[in-house]
Amino acid sequence: MKMGVFKKTMGLVLLGLSMGLSGFGQVDQVKVAEFARSFSDRNEMSLEEVTVILNNARYQESIIRKMEKPAEGTMTWGRYRKIFMTEDRISAGVEFWKENKVVINDVSSKTGVAPEIIVGIIGVETFYGQRQGNYRVLDALYTLAFGFPKRSSFFTAELEKFLLLVKEENLNMYEIKGSYAGAMGFAQFMPSSYQAYAKSYDEGGSRNLMQADDAIASVANYLKEHRWKEGELVALPIKNMVNPTKLTPGVKPNNSLRFYSDNGYMPSGNLSPATMAALIELEQEDGMEYWFGFNNFYVITRYNHSELYAMAVFQLAEAINADYEAVKQ
Repeated sequence: MKMGVFKKTMGLVLLGLSMGLSGFGQVDQVKVAEFARSFSDRNEMSLEEVTVILNNARYQESIIRKMEKPAEGTMTWGRYRKIFMTEDRISAGVEFWKENKVVINDVSSKTGVAPEIIVGIIGVETFYGQRQGNYRVLDALYTLAFGFPKRSSFFTAELEKFLLLVKEENLNMYEIKGSYAGAMGFAQFMPSSYQAYAKSYDEGGSRNLMQADDAIASVANYLKEHRWKEGELVALPIKNMVNPTKLTPGVKPNNSLRFYSDNGYMPSGNLSPATMAALIELEQEDGMEYWFGFNNFYVITRYNHSELYAMAVFQLAEAINADYEAVKQ
């Protein structure tokens, strides 16, 4: 197990022990103490080491406010789309692809995941690594584990995985910054996803999602493991509706195109009537917009469980791919 960075960091903060668990602020101190003891008992880390770490975590009230009222929770598709479908984000995506084309194309070839989708996810998540977040991941997970009761169990588990992860991958836990929910790196993986799906591109070193190569490999691996199907469609707009029956929208492809056409939602192109699809309903300023979402659309929603997110990734990816191909001509 790699210990270099971890041990050096621990040495810098040992004096914090004399202060007790002073970083607790607005958190449940009983749960903090219970976590420290339990984590120490179950893992190769002394109670003293765990206490040092928790003593140097800081409660952030702004994180609680953001969790209570996430901005994206009330957005229509029309508003959400405008955030991501900008000329700046599209052109930056083309540049990111050009700068990392060897890695992106290699990873795409090995996994079957479309290169533009890899770029699109990183573009939506962090503007290609430029906006990885302003909160220390340790502070975010600490705050939510012990100061946000409604999600305490989830974030306590994520905090535990984070402490194990930084030790295993020889990362400095006090320097890693991410989102207010504790997601980190170019690809904004939570610690549990990091442990399960992150890949080292060269397969020889630690998995560092704060680096582009490993993030690219990890995004593709995540989608592959969630059953991305190479060469298949992601989504298609429904341009023709004939007296459509009111159906319940969703993201899982549970019905055939034959079923939808029988109910007035007419597919375009030469797709087999047996093709499975979901009915995607998106709210624009001037009314509803309808799409067929296929298996690969559903796979993107496993990365983030939102049809708005998946559609933003898809449309950004399509725009980036069009411009990238034009540059190649």
